[in-house]
Amino acid sequence: MTYVGERLEVREAIDQLEAILRDVAEELAGWRARALKAEAELKGGGRSTAPKHAPASSDADAENKVLRQRVEAARERVHELLQRLTFLEVQAREPASGSK
Repeated sequence: MTYVGERLEVREAIDQLEAILRDVAEELAGWRARALKAEAELKGGGRSTAPKHAPASSDADAENKVLRQRVEAARERVHELLQRLTFLEVQAREPASGSK
C-alpha cells in the first residue's frame, strides 16, 4: 500500500523532470534557430553585419561554452531526478514496515 505522501513525492519529482525537459526543449529550439540563421548567412555568401575577421567567432565560442555548461547542468539534474524516481518506485513497491 502506498501513502499519499509517497505519491505526492513521486508527482513532484515527475513535475520537476517535466520542467527540466521543457527547458531543454526550449534551449534546443534556440540552438536550432541560431544554427539555421548561421547556415543561411553562410549560404548567402556570409553577408553578415560583422566583419569577416570579427570577434563573432569568439563570441560564438563563448556562447557555445555557456550553452554546453547549461546542457551539462540540465543533464545532471535529470540524472538526479531519475535516481530519485527510481528510489521512490522501489520504496512504493516494498511493503510498509510494521504493517501486516
